[in-house]
Amino acid sequence: MREINIHPILQFSHGKELKFTFDGTTVKAYKGETVAMALYRSGIDIFSKSPKQHRPRGMFCAIGKCSSCMMRVNGIPNIRTCILPIREGMIVEKQERFGKLPDYIEKFREPVEIDKEVTVIGSGPAGLSAANIFKEFGIKTIIIEENPQLGGQLIKQTHKFFGSEKEKAGTRGFEIAQDLIKNIENSTIKFITNSTAFSVDNNTIGVFKDNQYIKVHTKYLLIATGAAEKMIPFPGNDIPGVFGAGAAQTLMNVFGIKPGNSVLMVGAGNVGLIVSYQLLQAGVEVKAVVEAMPTIGGYFVHAAKLRRFGVPILTNTTIKEVNGNLRVEKAITISLNKRFEEIPGTEIVWDVDTVCLSTGLIPSVNLLAQAGSKLKYVPSLGGFVPLRNNDLETTRENIFVAGDVAGIEEASTAILEGHIAALAILERMGFETKKSKIESIKDLNNLRSSPFSKKIIEGLKEAECE
Repeated sequence: MREINIHPILQFSHGKELKFTFDGTTVKAYKGETVAMALYRSGIDIFSKSPKQHRPRGMFCAIGKCSSCMMRVNGIPNIRTCILPIREGMIVEKQERFGKLPDYIEKFREPVEIDKEVTVIGSGPAGLSAANIFKEFGIKTIIIEENPQLGGQLIKQTHKFFGSEKEKAGTRGFEIAQDLIKNIENSTIKFITNSTAFSVDNNTIGVFKDNQYIKVHTKYLLIATGAAEKMIPFPGNDIPGVFGAGAAQTLMNVFGIKPGNSVLMVGAGNVGLIVSYQLLQAGVEVKAVVEAMPTIGGYFVHAAKLRRFGVPILTNTTIKEVNGNLRVEKAITISLNKRFEEIPGTEIVWDVDTVCLSTGLIPSVNLLAQAGSKLKYVPSLGGFVPLRNNDLETTRENIFVAGDVAGIEEASTAILEGHIAALAILERMGFETKKSKIESIKDLNNLRSSPFSKKIIEGLKEAECE
């Protein structure tokens, strides 16, 4: 029942059929799927229990940036199953608390060392666009990506981009990802997927992949690690069936799986509106979109699409609680006054099996903090962000940033920031790129010229290096 069989844009094909066990029961999967996706496709909602309250938990972010899908795999606890590819015969188990000690310690493979001129961590729009620039100049570059495939958030974006031809206007996000990836194949750009970059020590990045420690020695580092879904507090927010909006996109647009049958969307920014429309395309009923602010935060064109389908968008309204035993069964919303206080008696009960949260993103700055780059809390950019100069170089020499890790914006701006950071690195290496860099900065400023970007521009000034 969770399969998407007909879609107006996407076509889904399955790889070779595989089998693994989950708590002793055989589960069918397909090559290319992750463990969490295969389980959810099979109708399994509960992946673990919360450490303190022992309540059931399911998936939340689906990109390896939270703990909701951690399970015990082949005797090893705390494995992020949403980014772990299926292998024949895997033994997967739910875990309680923080997991028992491993049944055995697998012998580590011999460490390896790699030398590259440039290292890019993250293969979303910023990382890929930078890699394409490095490819043009023949620079030996390596991309480190913790997910099974390159592309970041682009691979699940089915809407057409706005802007000019330079910003890929009129092209769908997943098509942009395909073009960027294809362009770096068989070139000086190498990549490691399903790998975790966990340390930055001077010019060395520590990477872990397949039980092996990899030392990557590099002259220049571009961190494009993106962002994580933001959770908001309300009773029942950990019940299976409460997803980040991005997780719903991953389920639908990458793996062809319906997140649920009836959804309440919380948040009417661009992401909330776009994902709500994509839910409709996947055959999912969207009961309503609720927004705590007095106005819709996203573009009118996205809101208009939903209204044409009869989906109500309720402003000055927030989620109060979610009820359900083993999965979401009902959601309760409530109206807010001008002081954002709940108005008693305005509750609405929604019969839904899924709640999607589109309540913002948090820049993934962990590596930057570990590397010693100075951070500053800038609310309009999503939280703590690195201080940087006009070249997007942080306070740590030769460490650059681009994309959502530098402040939450659109994928189009991430692409241009990837260009700017790459051109700045090339300039540092002695190439003549100043003219191209100035042109990219001009394009980025034009992209940020809309009224929607006013707070972003103010935030960017706060994040400038002194």
